[in-house]
Amino acid sequence: MVHGVTSLGARRLGLTTVFLGAVFLVVALNRGRPEERGAGGGGGAAPGFSLRDVAHDVGIDFVHHAPTLDPRIDNIAPLVASLGASVSVSDVNNDGWPDLYFTNSRFGFPNALYLNRGDGTFVDVARSAGVADLNRPGEGVSMGAVWGDYDNDGLEDLLVYKWGYLQLFHNLDGLHFEDVTAAAGLRQWMNSNGAVWFDYDRDGLLDLYVTGYFRSDIDLWHLKTTRIMHNSFEFATNGGKNRLFHNLGNGRFEDVTDQMGVGSTRWTLAVAAGDFNGDGWPDLFLANDYGPEELFVNDSGKRFVLTRAGLESDSKSGMSASLGDVLNRGRLDAFVTNISERAYLFQGNNLRLNFLPELGRFEQGAEGAVADAGWAWGAQLGDLDNDGRNELFIVNGYVSGDRDRSYWYAMSKVAGANGNVFEDARNWPAIGTASLSGYERSRVFVSRGLAGWTDVAAAVGVTDEYDGRAVALVDLFNRGVLDVVVANQNQRALIYKNTVAPGNHWVAFKLVGTRSNRSAIGAEVTLEAGGARQLKIVDGGMGFASQNDRRLHFGLGSAARVDRVVIRWPSGARQVVEHPALDRLNVITEPGAVP
Repeated sequence: MVHGVTSLGARRLGLTTVFLGAVFLVVALNRGRPEERGAGGGGGAAPGFSLRDVAHDVGIDFVHHAPTLDPRIDNIAPLVASLGASVSVSDVNNDGWPDLYFTNSRFGFPNALYLNRGDGTFVDVARSAGVADLNRPGEGVSMGAVWGDYDNDGLEDLLVYKWGYLQLFHNLDGLHFEDVTAAAGLRQWMNSNGAVWFDYDRDGLLDLYVTGYFRSDIDLWHLKTTRIMHNSFEFATNGGKNRLFHNLGNGRFEDVTDQMGVGSTRWTLAVAAGDFNGDGWPDLFLANDYGPEELFVNDSGKRFVLTRAGLESDSKSGMSASLGDVLNRGRLDAFVTNISERAYLFQGNNLRLNFLPELGRFEQGAEGAVADAGWAWGAQLGDLDNDGRNELFIVNGYVSGDRDRSYWYAMSKVAGANGNVFEDARNWPAIGTASLSGYERSRVFVSRGLAGWTDVAAAVGVTDEYDGRAVALVDLFNRGVLDVVVANQNQRALIYKNTVAPGNHWVAFKLVGTRSNRSAIGAEVTLEAGGARQLKIVDGGMGFASQNDRRLHFGLGSAARVDRVVIRWPSGARQVVEHPALDRLNVITEPGAVP
């Protein structure tokens, strides 16, 4: 009996120690001096990198066009039609150079597939490839795209999610694509703003999760009713139903949403997949508009369980879900953008530090400038200066109309009304040419470790005030540095070429699955160097309407070598690589059997 009491006390003491450690980390993360956390970016060392927009110079002149919708909602058309600018990265022809796919969102305006020529320039081949003319009456308009090799033939395939019918394109030879949507069983009208490829049952075949925003029975060009808006600003549940499609392995997919328990209707704007609790199975993290985030924990590929993880009561307006190892703990954390406007609303961005294995929950780690970044949309975590710590790039801005006319007062009156009122778009005041959180600058935060974050956007050359939506990180020119690609709503795309100060080493990995899916989506790579540890994941879609370079890039700072790299493949195989070559891309193929 005494032994039992002692053990129970020890367990309680251990839990208390873990909790205090979590609190210490959160407090320390937010402990930066006020000048370091301010919007102006003062304090701390000078940034070790600079960014310059070279879009036109490299041949990328893409301009996004917003959708034109049913005239019955003309009063708030700029608000409803404020989505659709996206960018995703893939090496479509396996030549070792990353390519870019941008979506358009107006009937008659083409999407663009920019092929990387390898000489610092790009050419749009979307029309000849068969992936340009996707925005047609009766079919819907593009909202975003994700790449994944769903049939494991070594070529990346393309899923375009739309306000309209989904479209799946099979990559035939690297330069030509075939629309296989109907044959795959995916011709469904979804009104979607996000999707992710992942292998939820670890059978080596990529499955597909597609989010719903507006309900799937709504045709935004032929409305039967104007009661199409959210029924709550805090806990809306009348959005489109998210869907999970299981890859059957014969070119077909099966809708398993209900049996797997992942049919959220919370107006999901973004989804990311990763193993948050360390059990080897990929979970789903949802950023929801007008409500709290959701975590669906994967129960050994048999079902998903909506888990109370400190998210359920924190109701905000989730826009983007980006994963990264924020504190170099070897743990996947999540950054979620939200909206804020001084004098009207402060929701604040969320930095969800992952303490699921110890505490069964996330801890909030966002404060100061990181929390208060405006009407934030897409965001990505990545090492922009190769010092071994993540930076954070955030784009902002909702609707940029007249600079001297704001819709915020009208919006506040709507938000204070009864849900039955604002659910009907006819009851919203006309926005006309007014702005709503328009002309907001992008933010670039440098991590000072436990000292906090510093906004260095202006110092590194990021001064744009476009209505940013999607952000993707990619080593566009194979130089060993991460560049930044931004898709802007109703405006031109930006290609921020990165110049990093000399002195820091780096290493990158391209993973090729064998037992796992060929794209290696879901693989985790933990790198140990110089006494520090970093974790990165191969993503099948992450952020808002975006997908990053699938090659994993690690900055090393002054470390002269990597001690070891541990790869956890989606199949469950564990592979250790000792002392990989520095300052180059390492291609690693999954071993044929689990050790």
